[in-house]
Amino acid sequence: MTILNRDAILGAQDIKTEDIPVPEWGGSVRIGLMSGAGRDQFLSGREKNISLSCFQASILAATIIDPDGRRLFTEADIEALQQKNGQVLGRLADAAFRINAIGPAADEAAAKNSETDQSDASGSGSPETSVKASDKSSKK
Repeated sequence: MTILNRDAILGAQDIKTEDIPVPEWGGSVRIGLMSGAGRDQFLSGREKNISLSCFQASILAATIIDPDGRRLFTEADIEALQQKNGQVLGRLADAAFRINAIGPAADEAAAKNSETDQSDASGSGSPETSVKASDKSSKK
């Protein structure tokens, strides 16, 4: 595999998108992967105790994009998005969470991948040297 240089990395088109059908609205909505900076902004800007509809509208404002990859909504649109069909908000938010690897489903998938990685390949050829942290703490 080729080792990439700076220009190749910065020029790579790596923001994936997915079009989600929304028959209730008469078309489809394009959900995009947030950039690193966009993800930081989304995650750091959230209050701890907000309503479900506000959280869903927030992730949708951060991830619904036009065909050119530009966000359709801003923070100022969150309240208006909250007034839309709750089932649609939930369905779109689920897609945004999945695409951006955010939320409980992403945590579960990461845990499953981690378990698979650990069971598939040991860092040591000897099982005795691969003691789990939980085994060590229970022996104290």
